[in-house]
Amino acid sequence: MNTAIIGAGIGGLTTALTLQQRNINVAIYEGAPAIKPVGAGIIMANNAMQVFQQLGIQSAIEKAGNKISRLRITDPQLHDLSVIDLHPFEAKYGVHNVAIHRGALQQILADAVGYEHIHLSKRLSRIEKNDDFTLYFDDYTAIQANVLIGADGIKSVVRNQLFEQSQLRNAHQYCWRGICEMDLHERHHNAPVEAWGKGKRFGFVKIGAKKVYWYALINSLSFTTHGVNLVNVFEDFHRDILEIISNTPQQQLIESEIIDLKPITKWHGDRVCLVGDAAHATTPNMGQGACQAIEDAYVLGKLLDKGLSLEKTFAEYQRLRQKKARMIVDTSWRMGQLSQLENDWGIWVRNALLKLVPSSINQKQMETVFRLATV
Repeated sequence: MNTAIIGAGIGGLTTALTLQQRNINVAIYEGAPAIKPVGAGIIMANNAMQVFQQLGIQSAIEKAGNKISRLRITDPQLHDLSVIDLHPFEAKYGVHNVAIHRGALQQILADAVGYEHIHLSKRLSRIEKNDDFTLYFDDYTAIQANVLIGADGIKSVVRNQLFEQSQLRNAHQYCWRGICEMDLHERHHNAPVEAWGKGKRFGFVKIGAKKVYWYALINSLSFTTHGVNLVNVFEDFHRDILEIISNTPQQQLIESEIIDLKPITKWHGDRVCLVGDAAHATTPNMGQGACQAIEDAYVLGKLLDKGLSLEKTFAEYQRLRQKKARMIVDTSWRMGQLSQLENDWGIWVRNALLKLVPSSINQKQMETVFRLATV
């Protein structure tokens, strides 16, 4: 079987590596002209690291990033509202959460897959489905594939051309992401922070010796998003946050609207399958977008290990993955709304309730996210 994977992002590369380790021939087609260490940071949660452990690249990822042992939600002055201890999950599963530069992670995966299997500057434009798939690219070339996997993101060409119409949802939040070089205070070394304010929030985490990844979000219906001075927008936040913003070159910021994919019911068809954001794009509020793509690859691999036919593999993959992916999408959407309340009374109640949530409840919720599907 000649399997084509569209997209060399984290989901596409992890899927490729998973299939390769089961002696399946794959070719990856990526629209970008190169795989470069660009982009911002990302946190690989425990569930993703369990998969990377099985794929043999856990150590490389840990060495390239920064291990995390706590998660903190705070008020604008960095007073804790909720702290989740990750040590119990490290002990249970034998892996850490890792904060890493997205580009570094992508390169580790590409190295493992092998660049000879990755075809760059291949932006998919059109698909013809007969006995096989004929894939046409913007550079006027075409190839044929027996099996097609769409790992081409939230605006997936594979999904848009071969599946029923889907709908993107705008959260009406605008996001800036950046990386700066600075000595972050020791108290922040192994605990990412997300500070919740009034209609805005700011998160940051150490991803290297002197590298800090951060993101800032505002409600786009209430704030001006064009030509914003973020130091002014977050002037009521802790000085550590203002220092992070000030240490980041303006030209290096990545700006985007926050959108997700309204849940769809069909992820597979005749020898075609969607993974990652192409199937279940989520808002970034739980840090699970890429992690869920990695879980997709894990389930596909485990089903293939059972000797299922390709069609049964894709159908069973959809059955096993849809419930959890839908839970992540829905929970992340609600968390995005909760974290950016603008009503003073609502913010007071929210913060009070966060402080009252027992650690046992937080641990139970984390277990739901970190536990991999039983295949």
